[in-house]
Amino acid sequence: MASTYLTNTSVTPTNRYKYTFSFWVKRSKILLGATAQRLINVYTDSNNKLQIAFGTDDRLSIFDKESGATRFSVAPSMRFRDPNAWYHIVIAADTTQSTEADRMKVYVNGEIITAYESGNTYAGQNTNTGGQLTGSGARRIGANESAANHFDGLLSHFHFVDGTAYAASDFGSTDSITGEWQINTSPSVTYGNNGYFILKDGNSVTDQSGNSNNWTVGAGTLTNTEDNPSNVFATLNPLDNPKPGQIATFTNGNTTGAGTESGFLAGASSIGVSSGKYYAEFKVTGGNATYHVFGVLKSPVANLGTSAPHDSTNFYGVRGSGAKFQPGGGGNETTGWAGTWTTNDIMGLALDCDNNRLYVSKNGQYADGSGNYDEAFTGSPAFITLASDETYHLMGASISTGSGVSLTMQSNFGNGFFGTTAISSEGTNASGIGKFEYDVPTGYTALSTKGLNE
Repeated sequence: MASTYLTNTSVTPTNRYKYTFSFWVKRSKILLGATAQRLINVYTDSNNKLQIAFGTDDRLSIFDKESGATRFSVAPSMRFRDPNAWYHIVIAADTTQSTEADRMKVYVNGEIITAYESGNTYAGQNTNTGGQLTGSGARRIGANESAANHFDGLLSHFHFVDGTAYAASDFGSTDSITGEWQINTSPSVTYGNNGYFILKDGNSVTDQSGNSNNWTVGAGTLTNTEDNPSNVFATLNPLDNPKPGQIATFTNGNTTGAGTESGFLAGASSIGVSSGKYYAEFKVTGGNATYHVFGVLKSPVANLGTSAPHDSTNFYGVRGSGAKFQPGGGGNETTGWAGTWTTNDIMGLALDCDNNRLYVSKNGQYADGSGNYDEAFTGSPAFITLASDETYHLMGASISTGSGVSLTMQSNFGNGFFGTTAISSEGTNASGIGKFEYDVPTGYTALSTKGLNE
């Protein structure tokens, strides 16, 4: 959501003792000491408020204040530091409980949290909470009352229940085959006066609870993404940096990478694969395209030392000049293998792990090995031969010229967007997984959890 937030206004609550939040969240930015990010903000004034946030230590914090008195100040010990994972979080408050710790329960992926930071505060029995403010309380998702401290990531199936404390099992269940925690798409819950259910199957902020407690976009753009808790798509991985000290800035749910440092700046896919066939698209929107490369990196992609990955034994791909790279860089660079590209060209990567091949396309036409992008995939496109029995990550990057290279690169692993701009026309895709600008070759699919199981 980055600079986007949602807003609406409270109505008279069903009661002031109980409430439940249930939502799925995928983080894009791991904070590691940076500014905290506000997930939920219910605010009348400094003495009456509810704040749920990811703190600077990447823990979830819950702070609830009523009439100047702190009702809850609770922080589970676990850290949320996987930018490729969807987490299901349920927060249930019930001040009628006789046992103090039962007055605030937190669940993650169906499991109740039992380890908390020291110094937690719990509400007294039968006391009102700031999470259930009266009609004067303004509510925001994704920012604080000053429209700052924005949440950076994705949200889905966002519920608020007024007047009842529910367990995680009311909103999800364990898949009997895979053992994974999954969404209950139509939970049987009573929402109460203030309750709502938004972001059900996309970016709709229309309340699905029946209460008509609709939300509006307060600022920014709320983008509909194919990435969801039932099918997790690859992104550029901000934690898996191929060259320490030269880190790109990732935005738009970690699908855009940018940087201006000299040397190597890259984004490698958060999902690595060793079997199957996968397709993804990339677009350079800033910088000198001659010094950009696209291809695959062998796993692990981190800590490659002083060599840029295109000069290492880990990289297979092409650069904007049309050269092909094989492991070893330098002496294994074949000039004139492909054509050149420039900004806003859409580069496609078709990775065939089953036959150890990588195909590269520009604007839907594939490299022919003699200096052009002019082959259909159904014809005889040239390919780069990969080493067998390896795990590969799709990637795009800039490479050093010695004086610094700027880079802005947008990736489409199947979400149907480059940055925040939707693809202009959707190509054919027999797998039905993901949305791409150009046709997905037959037998290939998006790099996603469902794609892995194709």
